[in-house]
Amino acid sequence: MNLIKSTGTFGFYTIISRLLGYLRDVLLAIFLGTSFLADAFFVAFRIPNTFRRLFAEGTFNAAFVPSYTSELIKNKSKSNKFANDVFNLLFLGLLFLVLVIETFMPAFVSLIAPGFVEDKEKIDLAIDLTRITFPFLLFVSLSSFFAAILNSHNKFAAASAAPIILNIVLITILFFGKYLDDSLIYLMSYGVSLAGFLQLVFLYKFVKKFYTINLKFYFTINKKVKFFFKKLLPSIFSSGVTQINILVGTIIASFEASAVSYLYYADRIYQINLAIAGIAISVVILPQLTKNIISGNKAKILKIQNKALELSMFLSLPASIALVVGSEEIISALFGYGSFNNEAVSNSAKALFYFSLGLPAFGLIKVFSTFFFANHDTKTPFYISLIAVTLNVLLSVYYFKSIGFIIIPIATTFSSWFNAILLFIFLKNRDLFNLNKTFLVKFLKILFASIFMGIFFNFVLSIFKNELIYDYKFKSLYLILSVSLGLIFYIILSYLIKAFNSKDLQLKY
Repeated sequence: MNLIKSTGTFGFYTIISRLLGYLRDVLLAIFLGTSFLADAFFVAFRIPNTFRRLFAEGTFNAAFVPSYTSELIKNKSKSNKFANDVFNLLFLGLLFLVLVIETFMPAFVSLIAPGFVEDKEKIDLAIDLTRITFPFLLFVSLSSFFAAILNSHNKFAAASAAPIILNIVLITILFFGKYLDDSLIYLMSYGVSLAGFLQLVFLYKFVKKFYTINLKFYFTINKKVKFFFKKLLPSIFSSGVTQINILVGTIIASFEASAVSYLYYADRIYQINLAIAGIAISVVILPQLTKNIISGNKAKILKIQNKALELSMFLSLPASIALVVGSEEIISALFGYGSFNNEAVSNSAKALFYFSLGLPAFGLIKVFSTFFFANHDTKTPFYISLIAVTLNVLLSVYYFKSIGFIIIPIATTFSSWFNAILLFIFLKNRDLFNLNKTFLVKFLKILFASIFMGIFFNFVLSIFKNELIYDYKFKSLYLILSVSLGLIFYIILSYLIKAFNSKDLQLKY
């Protein structure tokens, strides 16, 4: 396996999905802005979208791939039996969960958006929309099961391309937004569940080569399946801690008008980079890391780990600095149209600024957690994540009344760095990971290139300051030009100081 090429494949389709997601959000900003309709839809969309990220972006992978790969190494029939046992239990469990939540949806929405309870129109709308979107949970979870099987066989393209379907469906509906009025958010909600079903069908076409569904309504839970499900819940929590922090933030933000929307738009920006700097790398390295741990090849394990960490820093550090430097210009150029006014730009930019400071930590959490998962350990990162989420909640609740919604990205960033540092300490203490000299040298070069890129990017933004103001029609074109110049500067400087080595593109891990 070539780590960089495989990450590139996964990252390419993920970026396509995120760019389409951006187009979707621009249309949402134009038609809904930060109105109460937007808040209600974002709460309804946040639940299935959070589960999509929890399951589809490496969390289900983290528990399933090491167990499935272990069986696959023995023989194919054992791996198929294990996969079937997991699928049957997963399908029935999820079906039951969806039916229960649909039945008690008013109580469920009151828990996830308690700030809506006082506004009857807002809470009733959020309940209706969440009822429509919630079946997406069943479809996306089963899709993640298929994606994990494909990833175990080092097939990353289809799994990373599947989320594109969701954005295509929602964008198609939004193109008719001006004719739909208030019915737009209902059709969008139906579109979410429809896209989940289409995604499931799409992935099954690819997974049939490796696995065929054998649905049974009676089954025995053997030791291997029991071991997998014991790992699943901790891995959902630990690998998806960033998404859980965001969900917690949504719950708290529901007490302040439009705050849910501000956080949503800020979240959309930095998630583009996180998709590659954390998620893509962790998904790609897990099968190969697991195989080398089983065979006991310590030299190769260390090489994969350090290269994964290096790649994560190479991608996340410059992105973090660029987002901090240009948070307001970026939000304005990407979303500052139609109903998305100057106040919305300013508040979303503040949220993006503080989220951006935590971007490298978000990536580190994904990568470090994977090192534990490959060793069949989901409990350690789970306990660490539990402490970090508790810290996040305490900070957010304590300071929310005094400084408002902005405490949410601050607390998320602070708790994420705390999480990443603790993961590193535990990995070192258990001798599961060591930094090599090559990484330390490369890291200093990456940091140097990132800082100078930030200075250059700030200079470019100052040149185009008149073209990047809120009222300028073509501001997005000047933002694209500014980002492109910053990226080219970073790549050239990294190449010159050898923070990036083109030979790495040919290396096998």
